[in-house]
Amino acid sequence: MRNTDGVVRACMTNDPDRFPRCRDDAQSYRLVVPASEAGTLRFRNVAPGTYAIALLHDENGNGKADRALGMMPKEGFGFSRDAKVRMGPPNFIDAAITIGAASQSQSIRMRYLL
Repeated sequence: MRNTDGVVRACMTNDPDRFPRCRDDAQSYRLVVPASEAGTLRFRNVAPGTYAIALLHDENGNGKADRALGMMPKEGFGFSRDAKVRMGPPNFIDAAITIGAASQSQSIRMRYLL
């Protein structure tokens, strides 16, 4: 992360239609933590299944992904499996990971375009 301003918003969903935002997804898992404490995020009591994770470094804490010129993200973002961004967020399948009964970890690189 380029700084410790604001918060990191994380969502993990198993619904391809709601990825990456998790909006109105009662089955999703969400976290909001101060950016200064975002080195390790933990989703707890996750049901086994296939999920994708999206992160947003909401540097100004306004609850949304700010954009320049209406398109380019001004704040950091990241996706499970380090899924690439091409003219928009990755597809669910590109970020999909399988969660089982045992604990596991997933490294996600935060990217900044501006």
